[in-house]
Amino acid sequence: MSLLKDKVALITGGSRGIGEAIVRRYVEEGAAVAFTYVSSSERAEKICEELNANGAKVKAYKSDASSYDEAEALVKSVLEDFGKVDVLINNAGITRDTLLMRMSEEQWDQVITVNLKSVFNLTKHMLRPMLKNRSGSIINMSSVVGVFGNAGQANYAASKAGIFGFTKSMAKEVGSRSIRCNAIAPGFIETDMTDELDEETKKAFLSGIPLKRLGKGTEVADACVFLGSDMSQYISGQVLSVCGALNC
Repeated sequence: MSLLKDKVALITGGSRGIGEAIVRRYVEEGAAVAFTYVSSSERAEKICEELNANGAKVKAYKSDASSYDEAEALVKSVLEDFGKVDVLINNAGITRDTLLMRMSEEQWDQVITVNLKSVFNLTKHMLRPMLKNRSGSIINMSSVVGVFGNAGQANYAASKAGIFGFTKSMAKEVGSRSIRCNAIAPGFIETDMTDELDEETKKAFLSGIPLKRLGKGTEVADACVFLGSDMSQYISGQVLSVCGALNC
């Protein structure tokens, strides 16, 4: 299939986890892909070498999405290298988990800046070229934690809930120019972090998931393919949960 043929995607945080899964699925569906990383340069280059060797057009950029100026420079570079961007996926994110009584101001600010401000930064700088082209799909990676909350993650939950409001507002602002904006809310997804959990903790997670398994990064990536493709042309301002019916 080539659901994303001739499309160019910019994906933040694309060198590992869900981000890497999205990069790979987008390439499988025919897209040219630009993605960012902050510290894992060797891993990012390895992904590019592998995918480009198979005929894809993929390029990695070292860029901190939480920096307004770096986001502006990134968008400029990607447009110079690829000519356009059809799909922006704001995937960059971190956690600094602890109970609020123990949470430092720095831990709060770090999570809000990386998880929420980065969405503003990239969307802000990507809007003008999308408005000029009168088309585009913006996909913001949130979390079910933004819907239901979670003890020890007040900063993370606040940042992900903020993405919902931002997404719905953007959908209303730019819809008249055929630009769509949606959010994805993953549940518990298999990552390097979950691989390190003990069996008892995994069982506790699974007990609350009706499908009785963790999700896969590829399943979140599939949702991104749908929202980035022409199959979702009349879908905007929505939150798509990929969570196995967790707390539905």
